[in-house]
Amino acid sequence: QLQLVESGGGLVQPGGSLRLSCAASGFTFDTYHIGWFRQAPDKEREGVSCISRGGGSTNYADSVKGRFTISRDNNKKMVYLEMNSLKPEDTAAYYCAAVRTVQATCVMNSRYLYWGQGTQVTVSS
Repeated sequence: QLQLVESGGGLVQPGGSLRLSCAASGFTFDTYHIGWFRQAPDKEREGVSCISRGGGSTNYADSVKGRFTISRDNNKKMVYLEMNSLKPEDTAAYYCAAVRTVQATCVMNSRYLYWGQGTQVTVSS
């Protein structure tokens, strides 16, 4: 059974930092691109970042570029999202997702087939 489990969310003050983790199990992790998505109340889901199989390709939404960093450790079957300089606008449920593709670069609008349950990030003073 392929599973993705997010963790690391919580309440943080504006300007603070959090590191989200996505733990994978049940599949050959390094054959999948991994994306981070978020959804705030009453808003559509949006792509935040993605990372390719070996980590050589990354992509970021303009709203988080320069503040967030995605990384992966294939030996541990883990993907991370380091979130710095957090803003109230970053408040959302964050999800990791996986897609298997022959493409070398990750793309946020790929059809991600496997999703975690999400972890809540709240940025508030």
